[in-house]
Amino acid sequence: MDRSPALLVKAAADGDAEAWNQIVDDYHRLVWSVARGFRLSVADAADVSQTTWLRLVENLDRIQNPDQLAGWLATTARRESLRLLRKAQREIPDSEEADQNTSFFGDLEDDGDPEAALVAEQDRSDLWEAFATLSERCRNLLRVVAVTPLESYAAVAEALGMRVGSIGPTRSRCLEHLKRALKALSTVPETAGP
Repeated sequence: MDRSPALLVKAAADGDAEAWNQIVDDYHRLVWSVARGFRLSVADAADVSQTTWLRLVENLDRIQNPDQLAGWLATTARRESLRLLRKAQREIPDSEEADQNTSFFGDLEDDGDPEAALVAEQDRSDLWEAFATLSERCRNLLRVVAVTPLESYAAVAEALGMRVGSIGPTRSRCLEHLKRALKALSTVPETAGP
Protein backbone atom coordinates (compact mmCIF):
# COMPACT_ATOMS: atom_id res chain seq x y z
CA MET A 1 0.00 0.00 0.00
CA ASP A 2 1.41 3.40 -1.00
CA ARG A 3 1.21 6.05 1.67
CA SER A 4 2.84 9.45 1.82
CA PRO A 5 6.03 9.77 3.88
CA ALA A 6 4.09 11.83 6.44
CA LEU A 7 1.49 9.09 6.92
CA LEU A 8 4.19 6.42 7.10
CA VAL A 9 6.15 8.38 9.72
CA LYS A 10 3.03 8.95 11.83
CA ALA A 11 2.00 5.29 11.57
CA ALA A 12 5.53 4.08 12.39
CA ALA A 13 5.66 6.45 15.38
CA ASP A 14 2.39 4.87 16.55
CA GLY A 15 3.99 1.41 16.41
CA ASP A 16 2.83 0.22 12.98
CA ALA A 17 5.47 -2.34 11.94
CA GLU A 18 4.16 -2.43 8.36
CA ALA A 19 4.69 1.33 8.04
CA TRP A 20 8.23 0.99 9.42
CA ASN A 21 9.00 -1.79 6.95
CA GLN A 22 7.67 0.35 4.10
CA ILE A 23 9.92 3.25 5.15
CA VAL A 24 12.96 0.96 5.20
CA ASP A 25 12.01 -0.59 1.84
CA ASP A 26 11.53 2.84 0.26
CA TYR A 27 14.69 4.50 1.57
CA HIS A 28 17.36 1.89 2.39
CA ARG A 29 19.08 2.38 -0.99
CA LEU A 30 19.28 6.13 -0.43
CA VAL A 31 20.84 5.72 3.02
CA TRP A 32 23.31 3.12 1.71
CA SER A 33 24.36 5.22 -1.30
CA VAL A 34 25.06 8.25 0.88
CA ALA A 35 27.31 6.18 3.16
CA ARG A 36 29.13 4.51 0.26
CA GLY A 37 29.57 7.91 -1.38
CA PHE A 38 31.98 8.73 1.43
CA ARG A 39 34.15 5.75 0.42
CA LEU A 40 33.30 3.86 3.57
CA SER A 41 33.97 0.16 3.72
CA VAL A 42 30.97 -2.14 3.50
CA ALA A 43 31.15 -2.68 7.27
CA ASP A 44 31.37 1.06 8.00
CA ALA A 45 28.54 1.81 5.56
CA ALA A 46 26.45 -0.83 7.34
CA ASP A 47 27.22 0.89 10.67
CA VAL A 48 26.20 4.27 9.24
CA SER A 49 23.00 2.74 7.87
CA GLN A 50 22.13 1.14 11.20
CA THR A 51 22.87 4.35 13.08
CA THR A 52 20.77 6.36 10.62
CA TRP A 53 17.81 4.03 11.14
CA LEU A 54 18.34 4.20 14.91
CA ARG A 55 18.28 8.02 14.75
CA LEU A 56 15.02 7.81 12.82
CA VAL A 57 13.47 5.54 15.46
CA GLU A 58 14.63 7.94 18.18
CA ASN A 59 13.17 10.94 16.35
CA LEU A 60 10.04 9.60 14.61
CA ASP A 61 7.73 11.71 16.73
CA ARG A 62 9.95 14.81 16.47
CA ILE A 63 10.45 15.10 12.71
CA GLN A 64 9.10 18.54 11.81
CA ASN A 65 8.53 17.90 8.09
CA PRO A 66 7.73 14.20 7.67
CA ASP A 67 7.00 14.70 3.95
CA GLN A 68 10.71 15.50 3.61
CA LEU A 69 11.81 12.17 5.04
CA ALA A 70 14.26 11.48 2.18
CA GLY A 71 16.14 14.70 2.91
CA TRP A 72 16.16 13.96 6.63
CA LEU A 73 17.57 10.47 6.05
CA ALA A 74 20.18 11.70 3.54
CA THR A 75 21.30 14.46 5.91
CA THR A 76 21.46 12.07 8.86
CA ALA A 77 23.43 9.48 6.86
CA ARG A 78 25.80 12.22 5.69
CA ARG A 79 26.36 13.44 9.26
CA GLU A 80 26.89 9.90 10.54
CA SER A 81 29.36 9.21 7.71
CA LEU A 82 31.30 12.37 8.55
CA ARG A 83 31.24 11.49 12.26
CA LEU A 84 32.65 8.06 11.49
CA LEU A 85 35.34 9.53 9.24
CA ARG A 86 36.35 12.08 11.88
CA LYS A 87 36.49 9.33 14.46
CA ALA A 88 38.73 7.24 12.22
CA GLN A 89 40.74 10.38 11.32
CA ARG A 90 40.55 9.51 7.67
CA GLU A 91 40.62 11.91 4.76
CA ILE A 92 37.22 12.67 3.26
CA PRO A 93 37.38 11.90 -0.49
CA ASP A 94 36.53 14.48 -3.09
CA SER A 95 33.56 13.63 -5.28
CA GLU A 96 35.68 12.11 -8.06
CA GLU A 97 37.48 9.79 -5.63
CA ALA A 98 34.15 8.82 -4.10
CA ASP A 99 32.80 8.04 -7.57
CA GLN A 100 35.73 5.75 -8.32
CA ASN A 101 35.41 3.85 -5.07
CA THR A 102 31.72 3.10 -4.77
CA SER A 103 29.76 0.28 -6.27
CA PHE A 104 27.35 2.73 -7.93
CA PHE A 105 27.67 0.97 -11.29
CA GLY A 106 27.66 -2.46 -9.70
CA ASP A 107 30.29 -5.01 -8.98
CA LEU A 108 31.76 -7.25 -11.60
CA GLU A 109 30.58 -10.80 -11.45
CA ASP A 110 33.23 -13.45 -11.74
CA ASP A 111 31.86 -16.14 -14.00
CA GLY A 112 35.28 -17.72 -14.45
CA ASP A 113 35.80 -16.31 -17.97
CA PRO A 114 38.93 -14.11 -17.86
CA GLU A 115 38.18 -12.51 -21.23
CA ALA A 116 34.63 -11.59 -20.19
CA ALA A 117 35.97 -10.23 -16.90
CA LEU A 118 38.52 -8.10 -18.77
CA VAL A 119 35.87 -6.73 -21.15
CA ALA A 120 33.53 -6.02 -18.23
CA GLU A 121 36.33 -4.25 -16.34
CA GLN A 122 37.11 -2.11 -19.41
CA ASP A 123 33.42 -1.27 -19.86
CA ARG A 124 33.17 -0.29 -16.22
CA SER A 125 36.34 1.78 -16.46
CA ASP A 126 34.98 3.57 -19.55
CA LEU A 127 31.69 4.20 -17.78
CA TRP A 128 33.48 5.75 -14.78
CA GLU A 129 35.64 7.85 -17.07
CA ALA A 130 32.56 9.12 -18.91
CA PHE A 131 30.70 9.63 -15.61
CA ALA A 132 33.59 11.79 -14.32
CA THR A 133 33.11 14.18 -17.27
CA LEU A 134 29.58 15.03 -16.14
CA SER A 135 28.83 18.10 -14.07
CA GLU A 136 28.60 17.62 -10.33
CA ARG A 137 24.85 18.25 -10.55
CA CYS A 138 24.45 15.44 -13.10
CA ARG A 139 26.63 13.04 -11.12
CA ASN A 140 24.65 13.68 -7.94
CA LEU A 141 21.30 13.37 -9.72
CA LEU A 142 22.22 10.10 -11.45
CA ARG A 143 23.58 8.65 -8.19
CA VAL A 144 20.38 9.40 -6.29
CA VAL A 145 18.03 8.39 -9.12
CA ALA A 146 19.88 5.08 -9.50
CA VAL A 147 19.00 4.06 -5.95
CA THR A 148 15.55 5.66 -5.59
CA PRO A 149 12.35 4.20 -7.04
CA LEU A 150 11.10 6.18 -10.06
CA GLU A 151 7.83 6.96 -8.31
CA SER A 152 9.82 8.79 -5.60
CA TYR A 153 10.79 11.86 -7.64
CA ALA A 154 9.59 13.98 -4.70
CA ALA A 155 12.22 12.31 -2.51
CA VAL A 156 14.89 12.86 -5.18
CA ALA A 157 13.88 16.51 -5.55
CA GLU A 158 14.00 17.00 -1.80
CA ALA A 159 17.37 15.31 -1.38
CA LEU A 160 18.94 17.39 -4.17
CA GLY A 161 17.09 20.67 -3.67
CA MET A 162 15.48 20.52 -7.12
CA ARG A 163 11.92 20.98 -8.35
CA VAL A 164 10.06 17.72 -8.96
CA GLY A 165 9.19 18.77 -12.50
CA SER A 166 12.85 19.26 -13.40
CA ILE A 167 14.04 15.79 -12.32
CA GLY A 168 12.95 13.91 -15.46
CA PRO A 169 14.20 16.42 -18.05
CA THR A 170 17.47 16.96 -16.18
CA ARG A 171 17.96 13.20 -15.83
CA SER A 172 17.40 12.80 -19.58
CA ARG A 173 19.95 15.51 -20.39
CA CYS A 174 22.48 13.99 -17.99
CA LEU A 175 22.03 10.53 -19.50
CA GLU A 176 22.44 12.02 -22.99
CA HIS A 177 25.71 13.68 -21.88
CA LEU A 178 26.84 10.34 -20.44
CA LYS A 179 25.91 8.55 -23.65
CA ARG A 180 27.90 11.06 -25.76
CA ALA A 181 30.90 10.79 -23.44
CA LEU A 182 30.81 6.99 -23.67
CA LYS A 183 30.53 7.16 -27.45
CA ALA A 184 33.51 9.51 -27.61
CA LEU A 185 35.54 7.06 -25.53
CA SER A 186 34.62 4.14 -27.76
CA THR A 187 35.59 6.00 -30.95
CA VAL A 188 39.12 6.73 -29.76
CA PRO A 189 41.40 4.84 -32.16
CA GLU A 190 43.45 2.13 -30.55
CA THR A 191 47.22 2.43 -30.75
CA ALA A 192 48.91 0.13 -33.18
CA GLY A 193 50.60 -2.85 -31.61
CA PRO A 194 54.22 -3.89 -32.16
